[in-house]
Amino acid sequence: MKQIVECVPNFSEGRDKSVIDRIVSAIAEVEGVKVLDVDPGEATNRTVVTFVGEPDAVCEAAFRGVSKAQELIDMRHHHGAHPRSGATDVLPLIPVSGITLEQCASLARVLAERIFAELGIPCYCYEAAAYKPERKNLAVCRAGEYEALPEKIADPARRPDFGPEEYNDVVARSGATNVGARNFLVAVNYNLNTTSTRRAMAVAFDVREKGRKAREGGSLTGKLLKDAAGNQIWIPGTLKGCKAIGWYIDEYGIAQVSMNITDIEATPLHVAFEEVSRAAAARGLRVTGAEIVGLVPKKVLIDAGNYYLEKQQRSLGISEDEVLKIAVKSMSLDDLKPFNPKEKVIEFLMQDEAEEARKHRLVRMSVEGFARETASESPAPGGGSISAYMGALASALATMVANLSSHKRGWDDRWKEFSDIAVQGQALMNELIDLVDEDTAAFDRIMACFGMPKGTEEEKAARAAAIEAATLNAASVPLKTMEASLKAFPLLLAVAQKGNPASASDAGVGALAARAAALEEATLYA
Repeated sequence: MKQIVECVPNFSEGRDKSVIDRIVSAIAEVEGVKVLDVDPGEATNRTVVTFVGEPDAVCEAAFRGVSKAQELIDMRHHHGAHPRSGATDVLPLIPVSGITLEQCASLARVLAERIFAELGIPCYCYEAAAYKPERKNLAVCRAGEYEALPEKIADPARRPDFGPEEYNDVVARSGATNVGARNFLVAVNYNLNTTSTRRAMAVAFDVREKGRKAREGGSLTGKLLKDAAGNQIWIPGTLKGCKAIGWYIDEYGIAQVSMNITDIEATPLHVAFEEVSRAAAARGLRVTGAEIVGLVPKKVLIDAGNYYLEKQQRSLGISEDEVLKIAVKSMSLDDLKPFNPKEKVIEFLMQDEAEEARKHRLVRMSVEGFARETASESPAPGGGSISAYMGALASALATMVANLSSHKRGWDDRWKEFSDIAVQGQALMNELIDLVDEDTAAFDRIMACFGMPKGTEEEKAARAAAIEAATLNAASVPLKTMEASLKAFPLLLAVAQKGNPASASDAGVGALAARAAALEEATLYA
């Protein structure tokens, strides 16, 4: 799985569009990075930029953004409504897919060290990247804001994790940057069949981690209860890592529970939805749907879709699009307005459609189109791509028989057994589908290398080296096809022996297709 990291720097400029544009351009020019959102605020004099990409690219883009902000923003003249420490106030790295929070924390620390070493900007490391327990809280790092930096730098206990021992002109101009790592924050509003803000707030208090203030007798008007030290006693809510309030939305004419899920691992979206629904029902209310605010990682919706499929005792071995559809319908994410995953899921927004079309030129053809392209005078697609496609079809047949068996009347107690096979089949099919175009692309690279100039000895050497590298790469693709296709046999054998007897012939055809893809490929390309 590709590693994807999100970065959401907050720059201390929200009014001068030319400055904002130049900072964003510095970020966007890094190859492999995609800017998803730029949100300037005039009152706060602050701009929040959201961009994503693979780890190294994101860290480089973050550094360039900080460098450009240092060049363009002078904190000695900055005023705004939002707390801030420097020209780049906060710089969090957020795991989206294929990477852990701990890995992002390590990246953040390296980035903070580089920012000070190369730019001279002091850095505090916060949340998961914190070196000191108290600095997990951003408010501790930002205490006193920009104006307090001279005294904080002079105090060894409050000095930045990376920074000078004395206040200097660089700090005076650029301030300090808070570099951290945190989990993805999912913002979601739950729609209620009421207009009562008070009732929505009560549901929010029931579920949010902080809960509600304890009162004598548990009544709304009872005396507030305090502990022996005089501190307010709180009754915690049911959901970890969740903040929530209730409000009324004029636009929709309903009340909502508005929630930020700050720890999506502790409380997945579907768990929060179910718990808010339960809490609302206990108060005579009904959750009619949910509204996702901003973007979410694909995993959030895939996990939700799989959860609801499991509740139905339905096979999880279905296409990604179908799983997403189940998630949307189960939580009524389209209750207030249409919900299009292509516009709300980070991974989809990262995709370059032209590049995707080029990479998947063959598999996006119709069956007829693919056959006619193979029959043309062009040497590719050839046996390698056809083998990969045969392997994909073999895996597809194994998945089909598993799904039919999972839902067979009278076999209800065996649904999970066949669902597990179908999930493996889906993954294998997707892998082999990608290899269809990969094989042809590898062949095309060899042909391109043969077309390189060969007039001088240097050109001949470069051409020979390129041909050798491209040939080795092209040889690896049939090997991957063979290895993947071989994995289809255990799945096909399982469904042939234990699956729906009416589909035994389908499993048999799948075995023949897998044999053609794996064994014949091994023989012909050996």
